[in-house]
Amino acid sequence: MIGTSPRPSSQPMSKPPDATPSAAPAWLRDLAGAWIFYSVLPAWPWPEPRFRRIARFAPWVGAVLGGLQGLLWWGLEGRVPPLAQVALVLAAGLVLTGGLHMDGAMDTADGLAAGERLLEAMDDSRVGASGAQALALLLLLRTAALATLATAAPLALPWAALWGRVAPLVAMARFPYLRPGGTAAFHREHWAGLARELRPTALLVLLVVVIDMAVAGWVVAGSGASKAVLAGLAGLLPALVVPLWLGRRLGGHSGDSYGACVEWSEALALLLSAALSLGGAAGSAS
Repeated sequence: MIGTSPRPSSQPMSKPPDATPSAAPAWLRDLAGAWIFYSVLPAWPWPEPRFRRIARFAPWVGAVLGGLQGLLWWGLEGRVPPLAQVALVLAAGLVLTGGLHMDGAMDTADGLAAGERLLEAMDDSRVGASGAQALALLLLLRTAALATLATAAPLALPWAALWGRVAPLVAMARFPYLRPGGTAAFHREHWAGLARELRPTALLVLLVVVIDMAVAGWVVAGSGASKAVLAGLAGLLPALVVPLWLGRRLGGHSGDSYGACVEWSEALALLLSAALSLGGAAGSAS
C-alpha cells in the first residue's frame, strides 16, 4: 500500500483475533479471513473469519484480484489510450490490496541497502531511496509487461497474482522468521507444512487452467489457448526463485519480505508471460 507518511506496515498492526466459534468448517473460516486480510473487498456476511492458516488461501484471493484487473482491462479496451489503460489497471491492483504487499517490497529494498541495520531500516516508516527505486522498478516492469501482452493481459493477470502469493508460502517453508513475535509471526504458529498449505493452490491451478482454456479459446485463435496456459504456468518459476533469493540475502523472512516476494514474483511472472507471448508471436510469423 502506498499510503501517507508514516507508511502502514506490510501487515496489520497486530494479529487479528479469531472470531467466535462458527458452524462453518475451519478451512472456510480461514478463506474468509484471507479475504479480509489480503484485500480491501467487503467482508463476507458468513462465515465469521478465522486467521490461523490464511496464507494457504492467499493465492485464491490473488486470483480474484487479478481477475478483477483483467475485467477492468477488457472494460477499458478501445475506450482509453493504451498507456492510460495500463496505468488504471496497475492503480486498481494497488487499491484492491490496499498497497499491503508493495509497502513490504519498499521496506525490504531499504533493508537490503542498509546492510547489518536491515531490520532497523525495514521498521523505519520513512521511505528510503532504495524503497522508492523498488516501487518505480516494479511499476515499470509491470507497465512493460502489460503493454507487451496487450489483448492477452487479462489472461496473464490472474496467473501472476496467483503465483505471487505462492511465493510467501515457499518463504515460510524454507526460512526462519526474522522477528519472533512480529506481526506476521502467526503465519508460522499454525504452519502445517508446505505440502498441506499448497493443497488449495493445486485445486486453484486446475480451476484456472480450465477457465483459461475456455476464455483464451474465445479471445485468441488457433493454438493460442494452450500457449496462454503455458505462459501462465511459467509464473511458478519466479514464485520459487524470488523467496529463495531474498531469504538467502536477508537470512530469513519477515512480513515485509513476504510482501516483497508477492510483488517481485508477480511482476516477474507478468514479464515472463510477456516474453513468452513475444516468442510465440515471432514463431507464428516465421
